[in-house]
Amino acid sequence: MAKQHRNPFKQLEASLMEAPPEMKQKVMNDIAAAKLIMDLASLFSLNVGSALRKLFRTLGDN
Repeated sequence: MAKQHRNPFKQLEASLMEAPPEMKQKVMNDIAAAKLIMDLASLFSLNVGSALRKLFRTLGDN
């Protein structure tokens, strides 16, 4: 008969513990800050091309 081997992944899963609530809150705050920065960067960077096109169109009309 073949030897039975222990599954190392089950051993890793057994050692998992719940993260403290303070750490969870800090991670969520960091994610929210990163999302805010990305949204602000998107707001100012994606519309620059459109604003420049409109500016040059209005300058060309004069």
